[in-house]
Amino acid sequence: MLQIKHFEFNPFQENTYVLYDETGECVIVDPGCSNKHEEDQLKAFIADNQLSVKQVINTHCHIDHVLGNAFVKRAFGVKLLIHPIEESLLRAVKTYAPNYGFFGYQEAEPDVFITEADELQVGNETLTVLFVPGHSPGHLAFYHEPSHSLIGGDVLFYNSIGRTDLPGGDYDTLINSIHQKFFTLPDEVTVYCGHGPVTKIGYEKRTNPFCATLHS
Repeated sequence: MLQIKHFEFNPFQENTYVLYDETGECVIVDPGCSNKHEEDQLKAFIADNQLSVKQVINTHCHIDHVLGNAFVKRAFGVKLLIHPIEESLLRAVKTYAPNYGFFGYQEAEPDVFITEADELQVGNETLTVLFVPGHSPGHLAFYHEPSHSLIGGDVLFYNSIGRTDLPGGDYDTLINSIHQKFFTLPDEVTVYCGHGPVTKIGYEKRTNPFCATLHS
């Protein structure tokens, strides 16, 4: 059974997720840890639960979601997976990180490119990869059908959506991604967002002021 552990890291209050199952294998999605205290939190959870980290994955490559990439790669000896379209965004982070106060940012090279044609394996559990551009041009999400769980990144939030005013963002593309990829999932699916609390697909379809499709 898929388990999902959530951490809130860095000044952007970004959500980092550890996905694992009864095998003890896990993947880390969007490690946003930006200082030693946050790194130690993540390491302690991995150690306390005797987990074996297999991969680190970015839903997208904005600074708040990639700050811990280098730490995770180094600490656990794993490869970094991103969508190929996101590579230029990832490489740009080192140039603007100091503008946000992250003077110690360490760049991490991507090792594997993944697309919607791939699947994400977590122990015995398989997640479907969804291509959901709009917030960023190569944004991915990960859907686990048996548990109705969606790791959604910065596409859809509780009564909100991801911003589209950053490089590579596009509002119409984002709304289309939400309608075509997220809102076609069952209403009971829980969305684990890149910021803020979890939400449900059905709730957002009824109430989200940016993209609701149903009347209450």
